[in-house]
Amino acid sequence: MTAGRWCSYVWRMSPASSRPQAAAALVDTTEHLSGTHTGRRRAHARGVCYDAELTPSGEAGRLTAAAHLQSDPVRATVRFSHTGADPQRLDGERAARGFATRFHLPDGSATDLIAVNPDRFVASTSEQFLDLLQAAERDPATGKPDPAKIRAYAELHPEAGAALAAVVGVCVPSSYATTEYWAIHAFLRRDADGAAHPVKYRWEPDSGIQHTDPAEAASWSPRHLTEELTERLADGPVTFTLKVQPGEEGDPTDDPTRTWPAGRREITAGRSRITAEVADQQYWEAQSFDPNPLTPGIEASDDPVPAARSAVYAVSYDRRSHQR
Repeated sequence: MTAGRWCSYVWRMSPASSRPQAAAALVDTTEHLSGTHTGRRRAHARGVCYDAELTPSGEAGRLTAAAHLQSDPVRATVRFSHTGADPQRLDGERAARGFATRFHLPDGSATDLIAVNPDRFVASTSEQFLDLLQAAERDPATGKPDPAKIRAYAELHPEAGAALAAVVGVCVPSSYATTEYWAIHAFLRRDADGAAHPVKYRWEPDSGIQHTDPAEAASWSPRHLTEELTERLADGPVTFTLKVQPGEEGDPTDDPTRTWPAGRREITAGRSRITAEVADQQYWEAQSFDPNPLTPGIEASDDPVPAARSAVYAVSYDRRSHQR
């Protein structure tokens, strides 16, 4: 068993009582690196929520019983965000962006799809992610992470090298509406015969992909991307197409640092229409989007990170809801 698979096994098989401690360690380290901002998320601290609707194509509905992928439109709530822990981070900075969607299902339940604009995660397990955060400790002399420690992490975890490069090199989007977003984790779809098939999801912007030169973005107002989206929505809905990539033999499902080959046939699952800011922004700002509450027809794969993310989000939610 490889080290990565062993960590995965330990996380899934460890007593539930041990998971809060691991999640708390991740949140503690994030707070140490980025500071604590009372009442705010420990990551994706600044975001805005919008009303949306997903109209399924019906193509994915033939492959899974998932309620939001059948034929009838499903109401949704979308949150675009800056991934930083500091709510004052500038929109013109080179950084990852988030696109979280909550689908409000016909039976009154809900399921979330969490996506970001890098196409992979920077660690294979929560333990490795904690190692990376600790390696990113700022050098008191420079105020920046020590490159030697980051290199040492990459040498110890070579599978993370491409993922780190993808995050460091992420482009500045011209708009939240003009970048593509990946759900990064593998999931399983369950067909009518009961067989499970791995899939990955991504959102493709119908407006096309457009980036901005970092030098130009440096002149933006602090919340330029939110302001730009408000102006764009005044002219009509912003739309994204939900793409599903079926897995094939040999595709890794347990390691979010690894992508599947590009250029394969994808299933067009539906189109999301984002129409306006939600009426109760304060309510939605208090909510937590989570990759794990899945609807029948979609199941978790052997990727250990989504479960770790849920535990981390629970710790973050508890702290911010108690105004810590």
